[in-house]
Amino acid sequence: MSLFRTILFVAALAAIGTGALTSVLHMFGTVPLILKAETFEGGEAEAPASAAQTPAAQTPAAHEHAPGTAAHDHGDGEEWAPADGFERNGLTVVFTILTAFGFGLLLVAVSELKGGLADWREGILWGLAGFAVFTLAPGLGLPPELPAMPAADLAARQVWWIGTAAATAGGLALLVFGRTPVLAVLGVVLIVAPHLIGAPQPDSHESPIPESLHHSFVVASIVTSFVFWVLLGGLSGWLRPRIAAQQAGHPAAQPA
Repeated sequence: MSLFRTILFVAALAAIGTGALTSVLHMFGTVPLILKAETFEGGEAEAPASAAQTPAAQTPAAHEHAPGTAAHDHGDGEEWAPADGFERNGLTVVFTILTAFGFGLLLVAVSELKGGLADWREGILWGLAGFAVFTLAPGLGLPPELPAMPAADLAARQVWWIGTAAATAGGLALLVFGRTPVLAVLGVVLIVAPHLIGAPQPDSHESPIPESLHHSFVVASIVTSFVFWVLLGGLSGWLRPRIAAQQAGHPAAQPA
């Protein structure tokens, strides 16, 4: 029970710090780009449709984002959307903290299988692993998308995303903790396999979104996700020995 409380408290406190700081990056990085993309989405009805456009290119599709990326609405007039300003920024903070809490629970719980996080340095290493598993690997096949961009079937993308994250996590574990060359080779195969299979793609990549805007959004999303994972791992590693010591009734040790 003490271990469960430690995992819960570490994840919750790390999530609050990570979510609050990462939300600032969203507000000044990704959110302005999303708002700009929504103007293109709203103007689709006024723009003449190209004869080469497919229905997927003309109709906004559901899409995935990197962990920590601000949620947004497609502005189709049928779904509720938060008002710009305080409401939108407030929800960005709330959902970023909730996302950080979920990933924090996963990070801290899995690290306990290897004895728990010893300090902030070890926490950052685990955070970088989380960045590779949940952002870099899936992003190679399914980069972050803006509203109005075409996308493949949602279920197919979700299956590929989950499979890629799981394969990458397993592959990294075999590379880092495996003790034989055979396990290392198997780890590499697991990491590469989803990309050989390939991510689901839309029938057409034509979009009203300028390529430069999408490129800026991909860069901003990846940078924000990198900061998200480094903060989450570092804070978790810094908090874990202190909270574990308090749960055990001993003064917290001071890691080097």
